[in-house]
Amino acid sequence: MLINRKIQTLDEFTIQQMRDFPNATGELSGLLRDIGLAAKRVHVEVNKAGLVDILGDYGTTNVQGEEVKKLDIFANNQFMGVLRHGISCAGIGSEEMDDIVVFDDAVSNQSKYVCLFDPLDGSANIDVNVSIGTIFSVFRRVSELGKPATKADFLQQGIKQVAAGYIIYGSSTMMVYATRRGVNGFTLDQSIGEFTLSHPDIKCPETGRIYSVNHGNYFQYEEKVQKYINTCQLKTKDNGGPYTQRYIGSMVADVHRNLIKGGIFMYPGTTDKPKGKLRLLYECNPFAFIVEIAGGKATNGNIRILEVEATEIHQRTPMFIGSKLMMEEFENTI
Repeated sequence: MLINRKIQTLDEFTIQQMRDFPNATGELSGLLRDIGLAAKRVHVEVNKAGLVDILGDYGTTNVQGEEVKKLDIFANNQFMGVLRHGISCAGIGSEEMDDIVVFDDAVSNQSKYVCLFDPLDGSANIDVNVSIGTIFSVFRRVSELGKPATKADFLQQGIKQVAAGYIIYGSSTMMVYATRRGVNGFTLDQSIGEFTLSHPDIKCPETGRIYSVNHGNYFQYEEKVQKYINTCQLKTKDNGGPYTQRYIGSMVADVHRNLIKGGIFMYPGTTDKPKGKLRLLYECNPFAFIVEIAGGKATNGNIRILEVEATEIHQRTPMFIGSKLMMEEFENTI
């Protein structure tokens, strides 16, 4: 029997990375592997969603005022359960819960990290079989070890993240995560039930030809955002174009595509919702961290996303993120 030793699993990769730091405790690596385990459980349910009673609305709304889907609840419970029973996480914040959950026990109180996540981004697309995903963010605690985590551990600037990532459940299930050492992507090999390294050292192309925005809200956007959208539409071969619009409505899918192929994703504020719809802690900070480590940029239209002060667990912000040169073009236009 031939064994392909070129295949490197998520576990093997994180252990190898840890070897480069003799004083590393392995706690972050363990946390990432726990997230991978929960993702595999969610993958199984996503892939049989049409066959079991897990599609449709749960019958409640979350703190955001959005209809909760059954798979939202399942995904939230999986990630919370795995992290609660692990040894690497002191508490969590979730888009689906009103407040943080602190794991107040002897082991968890010694954990150095807290985790925030959107358990199932794009869940409005579940019923129509469009790619959806999980987004997560990891911070080192600022509270005293040995005691329960506090809200201050979660309300940190995005620049202080130690890791962030996402899992996309699409034609294949893929986990992408970033630390300050780089961005790496792992595809779930169903034959062995493991995430295997498929996209090492991801770099976001400096430019691209894709712009992603909800055109239906065009007349609710600020004039400066309309101006940039007009610029995108007027691109020709003579000025770096033509640009093409691609908007899925699932942030994980849209940003993942642009990270790999190059492009810009925009979710501006509107006249009805000037702060936008995206959550700073669960969506914007993690993606800003990933894309910046990969060489791109992310802003709220005024300042760098990673420098936005977090004051609320469910804080919202406009978001503009993507390839470096396209982002610079956007900033120069507005």
